[in-house]
Formats: sequence, C-alpha cells, structure tokens
Amino acid sequence: MSFKKIILLGVFSALLTACGTKVSLTEPPTVEDRSNQLGGGGTTATPDSGSNPGSGSNPGSGSTLGQGGLGTRDIKPVKPDPVSPSLSNVILFDFDSYIVRSEGQRVLEGQAKVLSANRNAKVSLAGHTDDSGGREYNLALGQKRADAVKRALSILGVADAQMEAVSYGKEKPVNAGTDDASRAANRRVEISAR
Repeated sequence: MSFKKIILLGVFSALLTACGTKVSLTEPPTVEDRSNQLGGGGTTATPDSGSNPGSGSNPGSGSTLGQGGLGTRDIKPVKPDPVSPSLSNVILFDFDSYIVRSEGQRVLEGQAKVLSANRNAKVSLAGHTDDSGGREYNLALGQKRADAVKRALSILGVADAQMEAVSYGKEKPVNAGTDDASRAANRRVEISAR
C-alpha cells in the first residue's frame, strides 16, 4: 500500500469519527414515571431496568421525560387525532433529542386516558426528524422518539399491544422549509389510529 493511500485512509477514518452520531443505537431511552406525582417524585425506567447495571437513571444523560421546552401554545396538531379529535396528536422534540418535553407529557396524559378507557383502540406512533443529518441517523433518531413515546404511554397505563412504534426519519416532513421553525415542526411523533 502506498504512502498516499495510507494518508487518505487515515483522513477518511478521522472524518468518519468526527461525524459520529450522538444517538446511541443500542441504549434504550429512559422515561420518568410521573404517575405518582402526588405521592412524591417519579422513578426512571427502561425496558430492562435491573437486568443491566448501566440501565436506569443517569442524571447526566438528559434522557428523562418531562424536561422543559416550549410552552403548550407552541404545539400545533398536524391533523385531528382519530382516537380523540379534541386532543393533540403531536409530540414535539428538541434538536437531536428523544426526550419527551413537559408539554408533550401533558399531551400523552390525555391520550393515555382515552386509550386506557378504550382497550380495543390501537395506535401508531410515527417518529419523524428534521432534514439535518443522514438517512440512517434520522431513522434511528425517529425510532428512539417513537419508542420514548411508547414507553411514556406504557407507564401511563396503555397496553403495549395497543401501540406500534415506527420511524420515518426525515422522509415525511410536515413542513418542507429549511428554516428553524420548519425544522422544529418536523421533529415530532404523530399518534394516529391504526
């Protein structure tokens, strides 16, 4: 192998490392259980809590449900929710994040009441991203967002059999613009009847 090829290979490797993803493809998102808010603080849970010493609450990870964000006046439903048309069916996310914000938690609490009351209802949780980043990265991030919403609804009492989490990544934007407001609207999970 020539010296030029070795240098090019080193530069290419450095570029790939520098462009690495911040979204872990192996770690499940954690969510905060707010169902016992009146009785004290919530707990943090992952699907395999207790079976993996690295799972559970990690205060520095930022992967907890209900951390601050925009006010509820900023949530605009994409379309009426077939499960309950009076409720919002859109959960918005911050850039490069799958943390369910506090206003999203309120939306999920309303949806959970409707779904828990109607155990035959089934919903699709479609994760979406903005157009930043590559296709695989955005598919993984969209799936993390959909899974975070599914876990939050599960904690709120919705049966897992009622929900299906899917990711569309950046393939189905609600707003085709490239400005900050358009991209913010595309970072979402949509809840729809299936």
